[in-house]
Amino acid sequence: MGVALTRAAQWTGPARLKDTPANEALVRAVAAFVEQLGSRHPREAECVFQEPLRWRTALGASDFQTEYDISGPTVQSRERDEAGRPLLHLSPPDVSVLTFSQLSELLQVAENKKLEEVRACLEGNAGNANNAKKSSEALKSEVELLWTFCGDENLLKSVKYTSDYVFPNGCRSPPWRQVHGDICHLLVQPYDIEVLHITCSISGVFLNMVSALQAPVSSCWGYFYFFLTPSLSLRKSFGREIFMSLDSSSTQNNPHVESVDTGNCGQAQRPDEHREKNVHEKARQWLGPNKPGCTKKLEPSSKWSKLGLSSPKWEAEKKKKMRKTPQPDVRRKTNFSGSSLHGQSTQRIKTTSDDFSESSSESEEDEELTERRTETNSDLPSEYWQIQKLVKYMKWGNQTATVIVLCALRDFNLAQETCQLAIRDAGGLEVLLNLLGTEEVKCMIGSLMILKEISRNSQNSKAIADLGGLQTMVDILDSPNKDLKCLAAETIANVAKFRKDRRSVRKHGGISRLVELLDCVPDPSPSTLQKQRDVEVARCGALALWSCSKSTKNKEAVRRAGAIPLLARLLKSPHENMLIPVVATLQECASEPSYRVAIQTEGMIEDLVKNLSRENQELQMHCASAIFKCAQDKRTRDLVQQYGGLEPLVSLLSHSENKQLLAASTGAIWKCSLSMENVAKFEEYNTLEILVKLLTNQPEEVLVNVAGALGEFARKPANRVTINNCGGIPPLVNLLTGTNQALLVNVTCALGACASESKCMGTIDSLDGVRLLWSLLKNPNPDVQASAAWAICPCIENAKDAGEMVRSFVGGLELIVNLLKSSHLEVLTSVCAAIGNIAKDKENLAIITDHRVVPMLAKLTHTNDDTLRRYLAGAVEHCCTWGTNCAMFGEEGAVAPLVRYLKSTDPAVHQATALALYQLSKDPNNCINMYENGVVKPLVDMMGSTDEVLQEAAARCVRNIRLLALANEKARYG
Repeated sequence: MGVALTRAAQWTGPARLKDTPANEALVRAVAAFVEQLGSRHPREAECVFQEPLRWRTALGASDFQTEYDISGPTVQSRERDEAGRPLLHLSPPDVSVLTFSQLSELLQVAENKKLEEVRACLEGNAGNANNAKKSSEALKSEVELLWTFCGDENLLKSVKYTSDYVFPNGCRSPPWRQVHGDICHLLVQPYDIEVLHITCSISGVFLNMVSALQAPVSSCWGYFYFFLTPSLSLRKSFGREIFMSLDSSSTQNNPHVESVDTGNCGQAQRPDEHREKNVHEKARQWLGPNKPGCTKKLEPSSKWSKLGLSSPKWEAEKKKKMRKTPQPDVRRKTNFSGSSLHGQSTQRIKTTSDDFSESSSESEEDEELTERRTETNSDLPSEYWQIQKLVKYMKWGNQTATVIVLCALRDFNLAQETCQLAIRDAGGLEVLLNLLGTEEVKCMIGSLMILKEISRNSQNSKAIADLGGLQTMVDILDSPNKDLKCLAAETIANVAKFRKDRRSVRKHGGISRLVELLDCVPDPSPSTLQKQRDVEVARCGALALWSCSKSTKNKEAVRRAGAIPLLARLLKSPHENMLIPVVATLQECASEPSYRVAIQTEGMIEDLVKNLSRENQELQMHCASAIFKCAQDKRTRDLVQQYGGLEPLVSLLSHSENKQLLAASTGAIWKCSLSMENVAKFEEYNTLEILVKLLTNQPEEVLVNVAGALGEFARKPANRVTINNCGGIPPLVNLLTGTNQALLVNVTCALGACASESKCMGTIDSLDGVRLLWSLLKNPNPDVQASAAWAICPCIENAKDAGEMVRSFVGGLELIVNLLKSSHLEVLTSVCAAIGNIAKDKENLAIITDHRVVPMLAKLTHTNDDTLRRYLAGAVEHCCTWGTNCAMFGEEGAVAPLVRYLKSTDPAVHQATALALYQLSKDPNNCINMYENGVVKPLVDMMGSTDEVLQEAAARCVRNIRLLALANEKARYG
């Protein structure tokens, strides 16, 4: 809220105003000022804040009128800023305001609550009143850095504070100057001019008094300008003069210098007293060469020349030297052949008028220095400090100086985190992004080259996105310059790693523009330079789409933009570097059903299979992963076999060191083995033996796929024996102790399939595998519970003494009966199947009866799911054989729902239901209930079925009903 407010207000804490008369008067004054500002100064009131004011408000949606957009409790102003943000946004209890005009209107809405709102606003934004302390800390680090240039061999003699006393807020200026924003006063002594008297304030750095500068431009001016001048006017005046020698054209004209009126000696001019003037005469006096009667040519001092930025002659010599000196190739190759901007810049940066105009998201005038790290770290390498200096040169130089600095930055190993963070710490990201808003193609390309490299760092990529860099780079995709398109797309690929950043690309229209870059016809013939550039544009576009397609909404946006036929065409490209991002994008999108259908219909399965045979393992991995996702569909599985893709998938299993490739290939084999025809083909390539060897010492992602494939292979009895003979059962049992839910599901399915073979069951039992399976019923994941219950069923069926084995699990029967309370359909189905097998043993049936299995099963009989009906009827059938369970089912209302099962179209449900009804018909009351619900006719029809079990069960049930009817007639008529 400003330095004056900081000192005028009385605070009880960092964000709490004291209840004092002075504060009350202050709040009233602020309220009156804000209310009148909109009418007195309407233009200023409409200026948008850089950051909104936020606080907790007592206002609600009902307090606002119709000129606002009101949706439930949320209120938004209809006026918005350039970024589309509403200038006022209320989401109770929080409100944010972006202009004084909206703040004034809010106070008018508040009426008698306006003083409370002003107070809440001041307290909610108290952090904005700490500028003096923050500025003093930032300035301290800058002065400390300037001290490193003091000494006999350096640029300055000395840098001193005028006062050694430091106030609690970090300021050294006296209190009566702090009120005006002063922080400290400095005495800077260069070698070649008199002492400079400097005032540092929160508004900038100001020169107080200057003797007649007859000396040339001092080296001190350069360093003092870079490190200590955030004031805009001084940036312009010093920056143009310091770098004028870098551009021959700039030495031919008198620069337009905006001067600071020095005022009284020792006092810095305040921003509200500043007046901009065109002072050519004063500039001539300072700089010498244009002064009347002066014939001496302007040259920088010797120490400024040591910096390597002195004259056009130096620039030519530097370029010549760089041509002779080979540069280490530490960068990722692009269509620019990985060369530096030095020397070969004419190949990469056109000097023609092929430029692209794009306004920056934040103007150069609004730019501020990024706060440096306050701590000093002696472990930082020299490259860190060198990069920081270069970034500062880049901020204020002309076009030529900027290009030279960009070239110098490219010579550093930007893959190192130290170099990446050095650019960010010096405020280089803001400068690089601002360069993208210029019309200078050379600067834009150089900036994007650096951004592309340093954006691989997650901290940098996040900062770039926060600074609005994505929107700028999306706009560059419209440029006619293909180099700019490539670099912008690659940088987007690096930045769009997080969900909000991918959303930002979509909202700014980036998806459709990236898809347009894919419009390239792959040509196996010898490529011209133009064709190579088109291929590179398409490759970079696919690279960005790969990152963006990790979002579900972006996948749909990519499809709607017409990317599928373009990707299908690029999939036939002979260039592997093109194929990798194309296939990677497809495999990301293949998680959506619409893409899987499109991949089939566009004929891409054949190309994916062909690319499995290439030598590039990254490409093979993406192709196998795409097949893995697409092979959910039987048509895709058939196409993979048709185009000969099964054998290449098996051959990829030999690359056991590449875990990503191994995971993708095992996943593809798993899904392809869902078709038994493919399983037969896999057997020819000894796939089963290879998969069993992969059950140990592999990542969980690989184990999940291997176990899933073994479960599919084990559907054939011969393969169960093979798994057992190859030693596959012990590692599968060991995996039951893991925590990965997907792995547990697949392992239990594989063991359940193997348990159908008596030899395998013996091995599982000897390894205590059944107990481990039973313990998984306590797993909180319903999928694990269901798969474990399904696996228990064949274990009980094929165990030598199943009854004793089940009873040995303490609390096991109670556990499985309680799962009948689950709301998960698959859990209920599998548990009913397991209970049907458990109930075959009389002792176990007695135990589960005591655990109230009958009323729980009866409660489930109202289901409409045929699979659950089938296994539920089986459980009822077996539970009826103990004690009074048969009659109890009738009392619990289970008979009538079971009769309705006979209307199902599933023959398996008919058989299980008929068997259950036969057992229930042994109770007279149940027979009466069945008859009343019309059971006789469907049972008579089923007596003619080809299923002998169904025939016999239906006949016996009808017989019991008929015998009861005859007994009633006999009792009635004698």
